[in-house]
Amino acid sequence: MSSKLNRNEIKRFSRQVILKNVGIIGQTKIIQSKVLIIGMGGLGCTVGEFLTRAGIGSLGIVDYDYVDLSNIHRQSLFNSNDLKKTKVSASKKKLNKINSKTNIECHKLKIDEYNIKQIAEKYDYIVDGSDNFKTKFLINDFCIRQKKFLVSGAINKFDGHIFTFNFNKKDTPCLRCFFQEDEIPEDIFNCEYDGVLGTVANTVGSLQANEVLKQILKTGKNLNGYMLILDLLNLDFRKVKLNKRDKCLCELSLK
Repeated sequence: MSSKLNRNEIKRFSRQVILKNVGIIGQTKIIQSKVLIIGMGGLGCTVGEFLTRAGIGSLGIVDYDYVDLSNIHRQSLFNSNDLKKTKVSASKKKLNKINSKTNIECHKLKIDEYNIKQIAEKYDYIVDGSDNFKTKFLINDFCIRQKKFLVSGAINKFDGHIFTFNFNKKDTPCLRCFFQEDEIPEDIFNCEYDGVLGTVANTVGSLQANEVLKQILKTGKNLNGYMLILDLLNLDFRKVKLNKRDKCLCELSLK
């Protein structure tokens, strides 16, 4: 791996490069990394923006929806001029203005069991910004099979949850170890039902991007095996340990 940055890259990322946890080699790793974001809503927009600003070399974005007026208060890449445009095309346009060197690939579709492998297999890091557990479980199961690094986020009202799963590590628990599919109400973590403060989406999305960058750099502690719970109304932050569940549905799906 070449560890050379050109003059423009050194200037652009100078405040990162001077960090001892990053440096020239770390910044080169960021530039050479491939990240897929599934869901360009409140979480995905923030993740995409900060990863692009950080210098991610290849970014895939997946969403089948169009920009609606109700999105703008929390989905930071969009404004009134984007109404009725596809979220992926509007996101790409904004992200290209932030960093034209980031290669952005758009997937205007709904991720499902038939297309997820074709879309996601070339990416090393997967970010789940979806708003329903059917999609979250689908992403979870794919990442287990392909041993992908997954950062999953969820928001509701003033609350946020972040999960990090490094499936290259033995005995890593998964999303199904904590949530059982038949126990989850359809409207949980869906802001369409209960609402959400815009800053909650941006805060959780920023932390998801931070987890991806730390994993690329192999620095600091991550949330592997834990869930980070944020109550931004009362400023209560806590980590909950996830234990691998015996006969977990995700384990059965691999047989």
